[in-house]
Amino acid sequence: MKKTEMKITDLYNLNHTMAKEFLEQFTYPWEALPHIGDYVEKLGSVLPKSEYDNPMKGIWIHKTAKVAPTAGIIGPVIIGPDAEVRHCAFIRGKVIIGSGAVVGNSSELKNVILFDGVQVPHYNYVGDSILGHKSHMGAGSITSNVKSDKTLVKVHAEDGDVETGLKKFGAMLGDGVEVGCGSVLNPGTVIGKNSNIYPLSSVRGCVDSGSIYKKQGEVAQKA
Repeated sequence: MKKTEMKITDLYNLNHTMAKEFLEQFTYPWEALPHIGDYVEKLGSVLPKSEYDNPMKGIWIHKTAKVAPTAGIIGPVIIGPDAEVRHCAFIRGKVIIGSGAVVGNSSELKNVILFDGVQVPHYNYVGDSILGHKSHMGAGSITSNVKSDKTLVKVHAEDGDVETGLKKFGAMLGDGVEVGCGSVLNPGTVIGKNSNIYPLSSVRGCVDSGSIYKKQGEVAQKA
């Protein structure tokens, strides 16, 4: 995947997120990461009270959303229409959960945008990431958002590295991405629309849209 194929407009249909206006300000999705929290506060403050409950400062939950009483939620957080937050999920703030999205048992979110219809349903960790419309992370798959040497994250594009200036950067998943069970998306991973990642994969760098990622160096285009 080249740098020109990593733009927000290449990865996402912004009509499927309440963060559309916010994301339109940026060229590349990771540029939005340092500003998610401020945007959640701003958007939450103007959400219609007839549609959203505000049980605690910085937490807005749509009246049609289902939130398990055992879930832990730290603001700022917006949980959209018909979303489901299941048993013992942990939402650590700076989070938008889109319409119809699922955050599953013991899954953890921090500084993320989940587009509408996203599923992180079983034992997932998603931090400093943006997941596109109807993307899905299989059981136990995670985003690793900090390098082991704590240096700044680079995006390894086909035509050269992109300096992000970020210490924390998990993964950008385009619309319709399927991540297999037990996979690790290493810091700075970008996966194009409608791609599939095999179970137990360790993904580094970028994956073209419409691909099947089998292992490092073995990526096939879908028929």
